[in-house]
Amino acid sequence: MANYLLLLHESATLAENIGRTLSAEEIQAMILKYKNWAGGLAAQNRLLGGHKLRDNSGRVMKGTSVTDGPYVESKEVIGGYFLIEAGSYDEAVALSRSCPHLEYGTIEVREVEPT
Repeated sequence: MANYLLLLHESATLAENIGRTLSAEEIQAMILKYKNWAGGLAAQNRLLGGHKLRDNSGRVMKGTSVTDGPYVESKEVIGGYFLIEAGSYDEAVALSRSCPHLEYGTIEVREVEPT
């Protein structure tokens, strides 16, 4: 089994406007979808971790330069991540297909290289 990082990409527009376009109840329902999906992976011992990243914050480093970000230069941001265990890329993708994030953005699946 290998570890895979699921990077949850969303548009900067969605990240900036989600609180304006959805009611508090709709936001809570959205959060519950993610919790239920992650709970299903945890029940299968496939979920190794994951977190939502704070909106409108971060830093972008290039060489010795540090700027506010990620919105400074990007139309798409990483809103969060999950770390899962799967037997192959195909299995990691299959496990990701039911993730509610696909309703709001894209998921990048990357294998973690053992060190």
